[in-house]
Amino acid sequence: MVQDDAAHLEAGNLCLQPYGQLHSKTSRKGFWVLSSASFGEVTVQDLKDKDLATALPPTFLAPSLLFAASSRRFGSSPIYASHIGSNPLTLPPDVEFKVSNLNSAREWTGLGASTRNAEVKGPLGTLSLSFPAYMEIEHDEGKRQLKLSVENQKERKQREMWGTTRAYLANYILGVSEGHTAILGLVGVGYRATVEPTSTTMIAEYPGQQFVSLKIGFTHPIDLGIPRGVKATVPQPTRILLEGIDKEGLNQFAAEIRRWRKPEPYKGKGIFVNGETIRLKNKKIK
Repeated sequence: MVQDDAAHLEAGNLCLQPYGQLHSKTSRKGFWVLSSASFGEVTVQDLKDKDLATALPPTFLAPSLLFAASSRRFGSSPIYASHIGSNPLTLPPDVEFKVSNLNSAREWTGLGASTRNAEVKGPLGTLSLSFPAYMEIEHDEGKRQLKLSVENQKERKQREMWGTTRAYLANYILGVSEGHTAILGLVGVGYRATVEPTSTTMIAEYPGQQFVSLKIGFTHPIDLGIPRGVKATVPQPTRILLEGIDKEGLNQFAAEIRRWRKPEPYKGKGIFVNGETIRLKNKKIK
């Protein structure tokens, strides 16, 4: 009854598939796996000399197992891969790009050793990015474009780092040419911020470091050191403007400021980043 080359059998709500399809590395003829999308493999039976009907569990167990022949989807739109890594990057006229080899391998975001370095230089500064060895960056100087590719597109890790590296380079190119900004708004009675050259509670990490001083309802002001490469100004007492070429470091500092007064949903008070909004809730009445 069971054929060795059968691809898929269904009995009620149960899905029975050959072992070779679920485990592509090992294939055994006549070896079947009872599986579902929700619980994975449940029962393994060798049906070479057995009848399919006797191998299935009793009917009264089927509702409790909740097996589905196919995974459930909550949307009707088709699934497409992003392919953002293959989109070319355009270099502005005043931006220079250079790729160099590193003398020693270094860890890059904890995902493997990197052996190459990309340097982006513009009117606002210079940024460098280390990328894995399986990543290739083609620089077309005539069209002033960058195109990224990976050695093996079927490998999940390389596909993930393909789009990530492309996003990093896009942010670097925009940062050294135009810069990144983050606007923080302080909402609350008496909330205000200032930029001070010194701090009474913190020690400067580098010469000339300034500090953002927050008065947001605590008994004492909160001082935060401005990281290197980030410029902070206060155009209004309730507005903080952050500028810099590194988008990641800029938003990280904005998140550190926001952490002291996260927006709360009852009175709408807190520190809001880049036009952030929240939905207000009704007061709890006992």
